Amino acid sequence: MVNELKNKEKKTILIVDDEKPIVDILVYNLQKEGYETLEANDGLAAIDIALDKKPDLILLDIMLPKLDGLAVCKKIRNSLNVPILMLTAKDEEIDKILGLELGADDYVTKPFSVRELMARIKANLRKAELSSKEVGKGNNGGKNRIIVGALMLDLDKFEVKVNEEVIELTIREFEVLRYLASQPGQVVTREVLLEKVWGYEYYGDIRTVDVTVRRIREKIESDTSDPKILITKRGVGYYIAEN
Repeated sequence: MVNELKNKEKKTILIVDDEKPIVDILVYNLQKEGYETLEANDGLAAIDIALDKKPDLILLDIMLPKLDGLAVCKKIRNSLNVPILMLTAKDEEIDKILGLELGADDYVTKPFSVRELMARIKANLRKAELSSKEVGKGNNGGKNRIIVGALMLDLDKFEVKVNEEVIELTIREFEVLRYLASQPGQVVTREVLLEKVWGYEYYGDIRTVDVTVRRIREKIESDTSDPKILITKRGVGYYIAEN
């Protein structure tokens, strides 16, 4: 009974990479940590497996046969709201940014430290699980909401509205917006957002926050060049306007 329960609690991770040595290393280390693993060696197979098996997290290489990782990320994100970690080569700076703009939650640079990768996987799974539990709490009479001006976050439904219009956000975008909206008017630094929302330190790499904020703005602001809701405090960080 205990073993059966443990199996049910196991998280499944889809590994998408066409380099067998890397896949083998990831499979070995992930299974050692107690995860179930799925494998795909090209972009089309990745989409089929992701949509069919609905893994808890996806490790997605950018350079793939048949369909590149950026296209795969965009396609999967249209159907699934699971954490996606992009695997990028050191010189693929533009691909990191593009991946985040297309809905990836995080990226890891090759060659990567297995220990760091495992830490990031755990952090992303933990955040996704916490969000899922909050969505499953059920309706409590509309009390579990954050309302700041035209912005409304329903924490039970995991839903965002601007001027009563529903806005579709990824888990990470919702978490960033929720953290800022819970303290309107208070400027939050990028470093604090990385620690509180992503769940670990990026050692100074704050571009992830900037890209995520830009994606949120494109969805909630009527004019991104003159934002009224999510404001930048130049040189410091971001905040939600109180009115």
